Amino acid sequence: MAGDYRRCAELIAQADGLLITAGAGIGVDSGLPDFRGTQGFWGAYPALGRARIAFEQIANPAAFERRPRLAWGFYGHRLQLYRQTVPHPGFALLRRIGDRLAQGSFVFTSNVDGQFQKAGFPDDRISECHGSIHHLQCSAGCEPCGRGIWPADDFAPEIDEEECLLTGELPLCPRCRKIARPNILMFGDWGWLGQRSDAQEERLQGWLRRVDRLLVIEVGAGTHIPTVRLLGERLAGALIRINPREAQLPTGKNGKGEHGVAIAAGALEALRAIAASLE
Repeated sequence: MAGDYRRCAELIAQADGLLITAGAGIGVDSGLPDFRGTQGFWGAYPALGRARIAFEQIANPAAFERRPRLAWGFYGHRLQLYRQTVPHPGFALLRRIGDRLAQGSFVFTSNVDGQFQKAGFPDDRISECHGSIHHLQCSAGCEPCGRGIWPADDFAPEIDEEECLLTGELPLCPRCRKIARPNILMFGDWGWLGQRSDAQEERLQGWLRRVDRLLVIEVGAGTHIPTVRLLGERLAGALIRINPREAQLPTGKNGKGEHGVAIAAGALEALRAIAASLE
Protein backbone atom coordinates (compact mmCIF):
# COMPACT_ATOMS: atom_id res chain seq x y z
CA MET A 1 0.00 0.00 0.00
CA ALA A 2 2.87 2.42 0.73
CA GLY A 3 4.08 1.90 -2.82
CA ASP A 4 0.63 2.85 -4.13
CA TYR A 5 0.72 6.13 -2.24
CA ARG A 6 4.21 6.90 -3.54
CA ARG A 7 2.88 6.28 -7.04
CA CYS A 8 0.03 8.72 -6.33
CA ALA A 9 2.58 11.38 -5.38
CA GLU A 10 4.44 10.76 -8.66
CA LEU A 11 1.23 11.14 -10.68
CA ILE A 12 0.40 14.39 -8.90
CA ALA A 13 3.90 15.74 -9.61
CA GLN A 14 3.47 14.98 -13.32
CA ALA A 15 0.02 16.61 -13.67
CA ASP A 16 -0.96 20.19 -14.48
CA GLY A 17 -4.68 19.82 -13.69
CA LEU A 18 -6.68 17.77 -11.16
CA LEU A 19 -10.20 16.55 -11.90
CA ILE A 20 -11.87 15.36 -8.70
CA THR A 21 -14.69 12.94 -9.48
CA ALA A 22 -16.86 11.96 -6.54
CA GLY A 23 -19.80 9.75 -5.67
CA ALA A 24 -21.74 9.25 -2.46
CA GLY A 25 -18.89 7.40 -0.76
CA ILE A 26 -16.91 10.60 -0.25
CA GLY A 27 -19.51 11.78 2.29
CA VAL A 28 -19.40 8.72 4.57
CA ASP A 29 -16.49 10.13 6.61
CA SER A 30 -18.54 13.30 7.15
CA GLY A 31 -21.26 11.17 8.78
CA LEU A 32 -23.64 11.08 5.82
CA PRO A 33 -25.67 7.86 5.41
CA ASP A 34 -24.68 5.21 2.91
CA PHE A 35 -27.73 4.15 0.90
CA ARG A 36 -25.94 1.06 -0.40
CA GLY A 37 -28.66 -1.53 -0.89
CA THR A 38 -32.30 -1.42 0.14
CA GLN A 39 -31.56 -2.33 3.75
CA GLY A 40 -29.05 0.51 4.05
CA PHE A 41 -31.63 2.96 2.75
CA TRP A 42 -34.38 1.68 5.04
CA GLY A 43 -31.97 1.77 7.96
CA ALA A 44 -31.57 5.52 7.38
CA TYR A 45 -35.33 6.03 6.77
CA PRO A 46 -37.24 3.39 8.80
CA ALA A 47 -40.65 4.93 8.01
CA LEU A 48 -40.04 4.22 4.33
CA GLY A 49 -38.86 0.74 5.28
CA ARG A 50 -42.11 0.06 7.15
CA ALA A 51 -44.04 1.17 4.08
CA ARG A 52 -41.72 -0.92 1.83
CA ILE A 53 -40.91 2.16 -0.26
CA ALA A 54 -37.59 1.76 -2.08
CA PHE A 55 -35.16 4.59 -2.84
CA GLU A 56 -36.13 4.53 -6.53
CA GLN A 57 -39.79 5.09 -5.59
CA ILE A 58 -39.28 8.10 -3.32
CA ALA A 59 -36.48 9.62 -5.42
CA ASN A 60 -39.00 9.96 -8.22
CA PRO A 61 -41.03 12.94 -9.47
CA ALA A 62 -44.19 10.83 -9.26
CA ALA A 63 -43.83 10.85 -5.46
CA PHE A 64 -44.38 14.64 -5.43
CA GLU A 65 -47.66 14.16 -7.29
CA ARG A 66 -48.99 11.23 -5.26
CA ARG A 67 -47.64 11.90 -1.75
CA PRO A 68 -45.99 15.33 -1.67
CA ARG A 69 -45.62 15.47 2.12
CA LEU A 70 -43.86 12.11 2.16
CA ALA A 71 -41.61 13.11 -0.76
CA TRP A 72 -40.73 16.38 0.98
CA GLY A 73 -40.34 14.53 4.29
CA PHE A 74 -37.51 12.60 2.65
CA TYR A 75 -35.96 15.46 0.70
CA GLY A 76 -36.58 18.02 3.43
CA HIS A 77 -34.74 15.84 5.93
CA ARG A 78 -31.85 15.46 3.49
CA LEU A 79 -31.77 19.22 2.91
CA GLN A 80 -31.53 19.84 6.67
CA LEU A 81 -28.88 17.12 7.03
CA TYR A 82 -26.68 18.53 4.29
CA ARG A 83 -27.00 22.05 5.66
CA GLN A 84 -25.79 20.82 9.05
CA THR A 85 -23.00 18.50 7.84
CA VAL A 86 -19.39 19.66 8.07
CA PRO A 87 -17.21 18.29 5.22
CA HIS A 88 -14.45 16.02 6.53
CA PRO A 89 -10.78 17.10 6.22
CA GLY A 90 -10.31 15.08 3.04
CA PHE A 91 -12.04 17.83 1.08
CA ALA A 92 -9.40 20.33 2.20
CA LEU A 93 -6.65 17.87 1.28
CA LEU A 94 -8.06 17.63 -2.24
CA ARG A 95 -8.13 21.42 -2.48
CA ARG A 96 -4.48 21.61 -1.46
CA ILE A 97 -3.48 18.99 -4.02
CA GLY A 98 -5.25 20.97 -6.74
CA ASP A 99 -3.60 24.19 -5.61
CA ARG A 100 -0.20 22.66 -6.39
CA LEU A 101 -1.03 22.35 -10.11
CA ALA A 102 -0.83 25.01 -12.80
CA GLN A 103 -4.47 24.63 -13.92
CA GLY A 104 -5.81 23.95 -10.43
CA SER A 105 -8.73 21.59 -9.90
CA PHE A 106 -12.28 21.01 -11.06
CA VAL A 107 -14.95 18.85 -9.42
CA PHE A 108 -17.36 16.50 -11.20
CA THR A 109 -19.85 14.87 -8.83
CA SER A 110 -23.12 12.97 -8.86
CA ASN A 111 -23.75 14.14 -5.30
CA VAL A 112 -26.51 16.70 -4.76
CA ASP A 113 -25.44 17.69 -1.23
CA GLY A 114 -23.37 20.82 -1.90
CA GLN A 115 -20.48 19.59 0.26
CA PHE A 116 -17.80 20.71 -2.18
CA GLN A 117 -19.12 24.29 -2.11
CA LYS A 118 -19.26 24.10 1.66
CA ALA A 119 -15.64 22.91 1.73
CA GLY A 120 -14.52 26.03 -0.15
CA PHE A 121 -14.30 24.86 -3.75
CA PRO A 122 -15.25 27.71 -6.12
CA ASP A 123 -18.79 27.36 -7.47
CA ASP A 124 -17.55 27.89 -11.02
CA ARG A 125 -15.22 24.88 -10.67
CA ILE A 126 -17.95 22.36 -9.75
CA SER A 127 -20.12 20.27 -12.08
CA GLU A 128 -23.12 18.56 -10.44
CA CYS A 129 -24.40 16.14 -13.07
CA HIS A 130 -27.52 15.20 -11.06
CA GLY A 131 -28.36 18.71 -9.87
CA SER A 132 -28.48 20.11 -6.35
CA ILE A 133 -30.84 19.80 -3.40
CA HIS A 134 -30.00 23.43 -2.58
CA HIS A 135 -31.97 24.56 -5.65
CA LEU A 136 -35.68 24.19 -6.44
CA GLN A 137 -37.79 24.03 -9.56
CA CYS A 138 -41.50 23.86 -10.31
CA SER A 139 -42.97 20.35 -10.33
CA ALA A 140 -44.51 21.27 -13.68
CA GLY A 141 -41.01 20.70 -15.04
CA CYS A 142 -40.85 21.32 -18.76
CA GLU A 143 -44.45 22.51 -18.97
CA PRO A 144 -44.90 26.22 -19.75
CA CYS A 145 -44.58 27.59 -16.22
CA GLY A 146 -41.29 29.23 -17.13
CA ARG A 147 -40.10 29.91 -13.57
CA GLY A 148 -36.85 27.98 -14.03
CA ILE A 149 -34.52 27.19 -11.12
CA TRP A 150 -34.13 29.14 -7.88
CA PRO A 151 -32.15 28.72 -4.62
CA ALA A 152 -33.74 26.81 -1.74
CA ASP A 153 -32.25 29.24 0.82
CA ASP A 154 -35.64 30.53 2.01
CA PHE A 155 -37.12 27.06 2.52
CA ALA A 156 -36.82 25.75 6.11
CA PRO A 157 -38.60 22.36 6.16
CA GLU A 158 -40.35 21.20 9.31
CA ILE A 159 -40.15 17.41 9.45
CA ASP A 160 -41.67 14.61 11.48
CA GLU A 161 -38.62 12.37 11.23
CA GLU A 162 -40.37 9.36 12.77
CA GLU A 163 -42.95 9.34 9.99
CA CYS A 164 -40.76 10.95 7.31
CA LEU A 165 -43.40 13.62 6.67
CA LEU A 166 -43.23 17.34 6.03
CA THR A 167 -45.41 18.99 8.69
CA GLY A 168 -44.82 22.61 7.70
CA GLU A 169 -45.81 24.42 4.54
CA LEU A 170 -45.04 22.84 1.21
CA PRO A 171 -42.70 24.92 -0.98
CA LEU A 172 -44.55 26.37 -3.95
CA CYS A 173 -43.51 27.71 -7.31
CA PRO A 174 -43.65 31.52 -6.97
CA ARG A 175 -45.06 31.85 -10.48
CA CYS A 176 -47.79 29.20 -10.89
CA ARG A 177 -48.17 28.08 -7.22
CA LYS A 178 -47.72 24.40 -8.02
CA ILE A 179 -45.60 22.34 -5.62
CA ALA A 180 -41.88 22.96 -5.94
CA ARG A 181 -39.44 20.07 -6.02
CA PRO A 182 -35.65 19.80 -5.73
CA ASN A 183 -33.68 20.52 -8.89
CA ILE A 184 -32.36 16.96 -8.83
CA LEU A 185 -32.37 14.41 -11.63
CA MET A 186 -34.51 11.62 -10.20
CA PHE A 187 -35.52 8.18 -11.44
CA GLY A 188 -38.03 8.31 -14.31
CA ASP A 189 -37.57 12.06 -14.49
CA TRP A 190 -38.70 13.80 -17.68
CA GLY A 191 -39.36 17.10 -15.98
CA TRP A 192 -35.91 17.88 -14.60
CA LEU A 193 -34.60 21.30 -15.59
CA GLY A 194 -30.96 20.75 -16.50
CA GLN A 195 -29.89 24.26 -17.50
CA ARG A 196 -27.82 24.84 -14.37
CA SER A 197 -26.00 21.51 -14.68
CA ASP A 198 -25.54 22.04 -18.43
CA ALA A 199 -23.78 25.37 -17.79
CA GLN A 200 -21.52 23.66 -15.23
CA GLU A 201 -20.68 20.96 -17.78
CA GLU A 202 -19.73 23.60 -20.35
CA ARG A 203 -17.32 25.19 -17.86
CA LEU A 204 -15.82 21.77 -17.11
CA GLN A 205 -15.23 21.07 -20.80
CA GLY A 206 -13.59 24.47 -21.23
CA TRP A 207 -11.26 23.75 -18.31
CA LEU A 208 -10.37 20.30 -19.67
CA ARG A 209 -9.30 21.87 -22.96
CA ARG A 210 -6.71 23.93 -21.08
CA VAL A 211 -5.20 20.93 -19.27
CA ASP A 212 -2.30 19.10 -20.93
CA ARG A 213 -1.48 16.52 -18.25
CA LEU A 214 -4.69 15.52 -16.53
CA LEU A 215 -4.93 13.59 -13.28
CA VAL A 216 -8.28 12.23 -12.10
CA ILE A 217 -8.77 11.40 -8.42
CA GLU A 218 -12.03 9.51 -8.08
CA VAL A 219 -13.46 9.11 -4.58
CA GLY A 220 -16.37 6.95 -3.48
CA ALA A 221 -18.01 6.35 -6.85
CA GLY A 222 -19.77 2.99 -7.19
CA THR A 223 -20.84 0.85 -10.12
CA HIS A 224 -24.62 0.85 -9.48
CA ILE A 225 -25.00 4.24 -11.22
CA PRO A 226 -21.60 4.46 -12.95
CA THR A 227 -21.74 8.00 -14.35
CA VAL A 228 -18.78 9.23 -12.30
CA ARG A 229 -16.62 6.15 -12.85
CA LEU A 230 -17.15 6.18 -16.60
CA LEU A 231 -16.03 9.80 -16.93
CA GLY A 232 -12.67 9.14 -15.30
CA GLU A 233 -12.15 6.01 -17.38
CA ARG A 234 -13.01 7.78 -20.62
CA LEU A 235 -10.70 10.77 -20.23
CA ALA A 236 -7.08 10.67 -21.33
CA GLY A 237 -4.99 10.92 -18.20
CA ALA A 238 -3.98 9.05 -15.07
CA LEU A 239 -6.67 7.79 -12.71
CA ILE A 240 -6.42 7.31 -8.94
CA ARG A 241 -9.51 5.40 -7.80
CA ILE A 242 -10.34 5.42 -4.07
CA ASN A 243 -13.09 3.01 -3.06
CA PRO A 244 -13.17 0.55 -0.14
CA ARG A 245 -15.26 -2.05 -2.00
CA GLU A 246 -14.97 -1.37 -5.75
CA ALA A 247 -11.45 -0.12 -6.35
CA GLN A 248 -10.73 -2.18 -9.46
CA LEU A 249 -9.44 -0.25 -12.48
CA PRO A 250 -10.33 -0.87 -16.13
CA THR A 251 -7.91 -2.53 -18.52
CA GLY A 252 -5.10 -0.13 -19.31
CA LYS A 253 -5.44 1.67 -15.98
CA ASN A 254 -4.52 -1.27 -13.79
CA GLY A 255 -1.95 0.46 -11.62
CA LYS A 256 0.96 -1.51 -13.07
CA GLY A 257 2.12 1.26 -15.40
CA GLU A 258 1.69 4.97 -15.70
CA HIS A 259 -2.07 4.98 -16.07
CA GLY A 260 -3.55 4.52 -12.64
CA VAL A 261 -3.62 3.40 -9.03
CA ALA A 262 -6.42 1.55 -7.23
CA ILE A 263 -6.73 2.19 -3.50
CA ALA A 264 -9.13 -0.01 -1.52
CA ALA A 265 -9.74 2.38 1.38
CA GLY A 266 -12.15 5.01 2.61
CA ALA A 267 -11.90 8.59 1.40
CA LEU A 268 -10.34 10.25 4.43
CA GLU A 269 -7.85 7.45 5.14
CA ALA A 270 -6.62 7.39 1.55
CA LEU A 271 -6.45 11.17 1.10
CA ARG A 272 -4.48 11.56 4.31
CA ALA A 273 -2.01 8.93 3.13
CA ILE A 274 -1.68 10.60 -0.28
CA ALA A 275 -1.07 13.97 1.39
CA ALA A 276 1.57 12.41 3.62
CA SER A 277 3.30 10.90 0.58
CA LEU A 278 3.58 14.38 -0.94
CA GLU A 279 5.48 15.59 2.12
